[in-house]
Amino acid sequence: MTRTADPVRNILVKPAFNQSNLERDTIKKNGFHKTGQNGTSSVDPRAQDPAPRDRESFEQAPLHVAVFTYLGFGIVTLFGYLRDFLRAIGLEKCHVAQEREEQKDFVPLYQDFENFYTRNLYMRVRDNWNRPLCSLPGPMFDLMERVSDDYNWTFRLTGRTIKDVINMGSYNYLGFAENNASFLKTVADTTEEYGAGVCSTRQEMGNLSLHTELEDLVAQFLGAESAMTFGMGFATNSMNIPALVGKGCLILSDELNHTSLILGARLSGATIRVFKHNNMQSLERMLREAITYGQPRTHRPWRKVLILVEGIYSMEGSIVRLPEIVALKQRYKAYLYLDEAHSIGAVGRTGRGVTELLGVDPADVDVLMGTFTKSFGAAGGYIAGKKELVDYLRAYSHSAVYAMAMSPPVANQIIRAIKCIIGLDGTTVGIQRVRQLAENTRYLRRRLQELGFIIYGSPESPVVPLLLYMPGKVVAFSRAMLERKIGVVVVGFPATPIAEARARFCVSAAHTREMLDTVLDALDEVGDYLVLKFSRRTPSPRPELDDETDFELDS
Repeated sequence: MTRTADPVRNILVKPAFNQSNLERDTIKKNGFHKTGQNGTSSVDPRAQDPAPRDRESFEQAPLHVAVFTYLGFGIVTLFGYLRDFLRAIGLEKCHVAQEREEQKDFVPLYQDFENFYTRNLYMRVRDNWNRPLCSLPGPMFDLMERVSDDYNWTFRLTGRTIKDVINMGSYNYLGFAENNASFLKTVADTTEEYGAGVCSTRQEMGNLSLHTELEDLVAQFLGAESAMTFGMGFATNSMNIPALVGKGCLILSDELNHTSLILGARLSGATIRVFKHNNMQSLERMLREAITYGQPRTHRPWRKVLILVEGIYSMEGSIVRLPEIVALKQRYKAYLYLDEAHSIGAVGRTGRGVTELLGVDPADVDVLMGTFTKSFGAAGGYIAGKKELVDYLRAYSHSAVYAMAMSPPVANQIIRAIKCIIGLDGTTVGIQRVRQLAENTRYLRRRLQELGFIIYGSPESPVVPLLLYMPGKVVAFSRAMLERKIGVVVVGFPATPIAEARARFCVSAAHTREMLDTVLDALDEVGDYLVLKFSRRTPSPRPELDDETDFELDS
C-alpha cells in the first residue's frame, strides 16, 4: 500500500508498508534493529545503558486518599454554587467581569458558568501562583512580599522582600540562568555589537552570522544533518507541525503531550488520535488500524502517519519509551516527531537527551525538536533532522516566515551554553554540570521515597512530581513551604487529573547538597504536619499495562 504524493514528499517519505518487513527485521530487546540492510548496528555508540522500564514509579494512593480528594472537590463545588447564589441576590460583592446592563441582550462576552472553576476555586488560592520575583531566578531568588485584602481578587505589595528563597520550580536544569560576569562576557560583547533585537525576519534582513553559527552548532550537538532555530519554544511546535502534516494525514499523539504539540496538531487539519501514555500496545493497535483501514469513509491510505511524543513528560516526570516507538514507526512506516524540551541537556551521559540516554541513533528520529528555555538558560527552540526537512521548513514554516529572528544576545547565550556542554570552551564545566544534575536528581528522588512520599517518573528525570492529591493540601503545602523560604510549583486540575494534584520539583545542577537537604528537612516537617506521606509502595497497574506489546523482542 503506497501513500499518495504531497508537497513534502521529498522530506518525510517512507517506502510502502510490506508484511515481509515484519519477518525480515530483527529487533533487539531494547527495540532497535540489530542489523540494517548493510549489516551494521544502528545503536548509537555514545549511548549509555537504558534504564529498566520497571524503575519508573507510578504508585497508587491509598483508597481513602482518593475518596477524600473527590469529597474535597465536592465540598468546594457546593460552596461555589452557594456563593454564586449569594452574589446573585446581592449578599456578596461580585468581583468578576460582567456585562453592562445596556448590553445584556447582546451575545455575552463572558461565559459565567464556564468561569465557575476560576471564580470559586482558583481565585481563593491564586496567591500560590504568579509570585513576583525581584532577582535572578537561579538556585535561590528574592521574592516581593504581597498580601490581599479581598480574598485574592487583588494584591498589594508590602514593600518587603523575602530573601534567599530556594528555587525548586524553575527549569534551570544545568544552572545556565546565571549572572557570572566572566561566563556572560561574550553575551555582553554580542549585545554591544549587534544590539538587543533584529527587528526583521530571517528571510528579510534578520539573518545574522550568529544564527548560522548557532544552527551549525545545534546540528553538531544533536548528531543531525541540519538544524533550524526559532525565537519562541512554544511556536516551534505549534507553527511547524502544520507545515509537516495536513488534511489526509494522521497524527498519533501521546495523551500527556504538551499544549504546544496539541495546538500544532489541531492547527494542521490532520486527523488526531490519542494513544495511552507510553503504552506500546495502544500505539501499535492504532498503527495497525491506520494501515489496515486507511482514512474514514473513503479508506484511502493516509498521506502520512506522524507519531508525536515528548522526551520527558513535564507533569509526570516519565521518559518516553523511545526504542520501542522507533521500532514500531520503522515497522509500520510512520514518522516520529520527538519533543525534547525537558530532556535535551538534562539527561544522557553528555547531555544529548533521551536519544543518548536510551541508545537510539538520532537519525532514526525523523523530527528532533527541543527548546533553549530550560537547560540552556535562554529562549527559543530548534528543529533538526535531514537537510531536506530543514530546508523545507525554512520556506514553508509560519514561524520561520513571519516571526522575528532570535535576539543576538540570546543566540550567543545558547552558543555559549552548548560550547560549554560539549567542551569547546576549553573547560569541563559543562560535563560536570550534566553529571551534577544527574547526581542531584538521584539523591532527591531517593530521599523523597525514603521519607514516604509518592513521586512519579523515572529515576533519571529531573522533573520530580510529588503527589498531594487533596485540593486543600495543595494550597497549604505551597504556603507552608514558602514560610520556610522554599519556592515550589503546585499543579492541580485541569492541568492534571482531578485526583492527582501535585507539587512539581525541577532539580538543577546549581543546587548544592546543603540546599537539597534543607528542602528535604522542610518536606519532612510539612509532610508530617499535613499528612502527605501516602506511600505504601503499592505499584500502579499502569507500568504493567505499558509493557504489553504485540511484537516479539529477542531475548
